[in-house]
Amino acid sequence: MKSGYCLGHGESKEREITARARSKDRREACISGDDGVKEQTIVGEDEASLSPVWRGLAQHIVVSIYLLQETAKVVSLHKQDQRDALLEFIAEFPTGESYTWNKSSDCCFWEGVTCNPRSGQVISLDLSYTLLNSSLKTNNSLFRLRSLRHLNLMDCNLQGEIPSSLGNLSRLVELDLWDNHLVGEVPVSIGNLNELRVLSLGGNKLSGNFPIIFANLTKLSFFGLNFNNFTSTLPVNMSEFINLEYFNINENSFFGPFPKSLFLNPLLESVDLGRNQFTGPFEFPNTSSLSSKLQFLNLANNRFDGPIPESISKFLHLSQIYLNHNNFSGSIPRSLSKLANLTDLHLSNNMLKGRVPGFLWRLIAVTLSHNYFSSFANPSKDPLIQMLDLSSNSFQGPFPHWICKLKKLSLLDLSNNLFNGSIPPCLRNSTVSLIDLILRNNSFSGIIPDIFADATELQSFDVSRNHLEGSFPKSLIICKALQIVNVENNKIKDEFPFWLGSLPSLNVLILRSNEFYGPLYHRHMSIGFQSLKVIDVSHNEFTGTLPSHYFSNWREMTTSSEEIDQYYFASIGYTTPWNTYHTIYYESVYHSMEMVNKGVEMNFERILKDFRAINFSGNRISGEIPESISCLKKLRLLNLSNNNFRNDIPRCMSNLKNLETLDLSSNNLSGQIPQDLGNLSFLSYMNFSHNLLEGPVPRGTQFQRQTCSSFLDNPGLFGLEEICQQTHVPNPTSHQSEELSEAEEQVFNWIAAAIAYGPGLLCGLVMGHIFTSHNQ
Repeated sequence: MKSGYCLGHGESKEREITARARSKDRREACISGDDGVKEQTIVGEDEASLSPVWRGLAQHIVVSIYLLQETAKVVSLHKQDQRDALLEFIAEFPTGESYTWNKSSDCCFWEGVTCNPRSGQVISLDLSYTLLNSSLKTNNSLFRLRSLRHLNLMDCNLQGEIPSSLGNLSRLVELDLWDNHLVGEVPVSIGNLNELRVLSLGGNKLSGNFPIIFANLTKLSFFGLNFNNFTSTLPVNMSEFINLEYFNINENSFFGPFPKSLFLNPLLESVDLGRNQFTGPFEFPNTSSLSSKLQFLNLANNRFDGPIPESISKFLHLSQIYLNHNNFSGSIPRSLSKLANLTDLHLSNNMLKGRVPGFLWRLIAVTLSHNYFSSFANPSKDPLIQMLDLSSNSFQGPFPHWICKLKKLSLLDLSNNLFNGSIPPCLRNSTVSLIDLILRNNSFSGIIPDIFADATELQSFDVSRNHLEGSFPKSLIICKALQIVNVENNKIKDEFPFWLGSLPSLNVLILRSNEFYGPLYHRHMSIGFQSLKVIDVSHNEFTGTLPSHYFSNWREMTTSSEEIDQYYFASIGYTTPWNTYHTIYYESVYHSMEMVNKGVEMNFERILKDFRAINFSGNRISGEIPESISCLKKLRLLNLSNNNFRNDIPRCMSNLKNLETLDLSSNNLSGQIPQDLGNLSFLSYMNFSHNLLEGPVPRGTQFQRQTCSSFLDNPGLFGLEEICQQTHVPNPTSHQSEELSEAEEQVFNWIAAAIAYGPGLLCGLVMGHIFTSHNQ
């Protein structure tokens, strides 16, 4: 299936999952005859004495038996022809010989095959999810099955073009080629299939214009071209599809104006025009004959502009509206309050402004992020919101206390606004179902209320960039599902929360720029953090030393995973409740963080799940760098700068083959820079300045590409001629030259990594040595 939607597909905000409800019951197979049946006559002792009525009846019976025999012969011949056609069809594919069809049995009982019980003709072929791994040839024997009414080749890994011979199957009612690798244009012959009710060509690589021949398919109820490469306008008149219920062209490159005439089709229930390039205003025909059954409308990710029309309220059955990621302006139309069935309204990433009306709080999901809203009305009735995203607007004032009445709240995002005051303790009432709580970048002050004793579903907790103070909330220990904790840039004063190490799913821990203090290690406390992928405790007051085995349990940083290009995000969406083609639509709320990377503070607007990073900089941690750091083979960023680490840089750090950024500056490190670090091919940024290092700088290519500032203030270092581009280089010490050189560096933004279990062999050997030495 397309990755997407709900799994992960890069940066996209909508993803689709289709599931076909197929009946498992098959009609009874063809009637079989018996070639050995002999003609029978009725003979009595006195035939002449039979009345004409009885003689006529006898003759009728004889004729009937004869006709049955002949019919059986015809049916048998049909079966033979149909069986041969099916076997030839499946044999043309690489996996055909392994398909489980018993050649000696009745084809009407084969898996995926349904026959007409009278004629013996194959009327349905469903090979969905069967890997055929080839193309459909024009002369394929499939096209001899002229009585075929249902053809389902969904997700069969079909390749090449759609053969024109498909148009010969003129009795087709359903054609499903979803999720293959078909290319080229839709053949003109498809226009011959004027009995079609279901046409699903989505999830391929089809291209060209919107086929004019579709105008012949007036019986269509389901029309799907989504996830292809069509580039054209839509026909001006689309009102001829009088039986159309479901229309989906999501994620193509269709352009031009809004197709008003489409909405004149009386049975229309679902329209998806999302992720195209439509432009201009969004308006409906000025008529009373609009579809009265429309439930789902998706216009997201286009370039529509102008106001949202008040006439949208004419579709009284609308339950889900997606208008996000356009250029709509003005205010939210009051007429939406007439839509009694409305549950989802998605208006994010537009240019809407003004006051948010209170009737929205009776909906289930509302996303208004990235607009210019400045205030909202309080709900007139008890609010029903379960997913609420008000982020990136201009809301101000205290925390809305009516949110405390939301008993089924699963997502709350108020980030990037101007809210102030305290976070109310009554929010405890809304935490039972809460999955994502995001209050980042406001002006909230006071303590963080310890209200999470019932928040067993909580996965992300982000109150970063506020003015919060006091202790770190200890009730988070209850939240076993927690993946992300971010409290950066506040005034929280507490010891390091060791107990977070017991949370089995904690991937990201950001405590930077607060007033945390004390050691990062206690002898009698388990270090834990087996699932940790990103930790940033920089710019606090942490002290003490780290034992050599400190990183030994951080298993998620040791081996690879399959989470490439997957982000941490919260999804807002529902499955459409009509017809057999269920679709999940959702909008994503991505988690973000800030971190120093390559000496520059960067904003990661999205956090990749395969990103691995450790930042302990700007504290007062002392002692040696733990040798167990070498086990973290998927680590990409390591920043231990501005601490009091001493002695040698561990040689085993050369095992960090995926390391891209290494900052050990401003410590008390001595000895030589390990020569093997020059073999780390991904290491693009390093900083060893302001230490007591000596000896030759490694000759590796990555070292030679660094700036002179990376080695400042290490009087014993030599071999900097090529790096500093001078014939004789005394070790540079000027802070002014450091600032100048760093100002010239380009920001390097990378993201990568891995997930899994179990340190590698080398890590095991290193740790064995560490523990053996420790026990001695």
